Amino acid sequence: MSKFELIKYPAPVLRKPTETIKEIDAELIQTADEMLTLMYEKNGVGLAGPQAGISKRIAVIDLREDHHPVYVLINPRVVKREGAVETEEGCLSLPEIFTDVKRAERVKVEYIDREGETRSIEAEGLFARALQHEIDHLNGVLFIDRIGETRRRLLAAQLRALTEEFEGKNGKHAH
Repeated sequence: MSKFELIKYPAPVLRKPTETIKEIDAELIQTADEMLTLMYEKNGVGLAGPQAGISKRIAVIDLREDHHPVYVLINPRVVKREGAVETEEGCLSLPEIFTDVKRAERVKVEYIDREGETRSIEAEGLFARALQHEIDHLNGVLFIDRIGETRRRLLAAQLRALTEEFEGKNGKHAH
């Protein structure tokens, strides 16, 4: 079981841009492994630091079903985008909320791997979408920020329910 708990909307850590990681050490690698464990426990394909309550630029992605390796992405950034495609997306931090989101069809991402090597990957399809989704998290952006007003209105009741659940657990009242 992961030592981290999945952070859900509207927790403030999900809205805060993360800190750049300056040193890759045993503690960071342990954090990455814990994040992978949490992601598997929740049946996800990707998880970003803020979703585990960590405000650092780290994300993990596992699309092995699509013949990809497991990725630990440290300080990832999209350096190139091509095309546009709209596909349904969901997020572990916004349970049971799914909507179509427009994203680049292909991306090139630069990152540092768990060995401290600078790498770049070119991705398309689900892998490109997962990369963009997780990097958005590192910038304090959620997939619901990338949808139009009409779709957001359709999700309003679900978002309100998540907010009420969050406030109930954290003893806060709506403002």
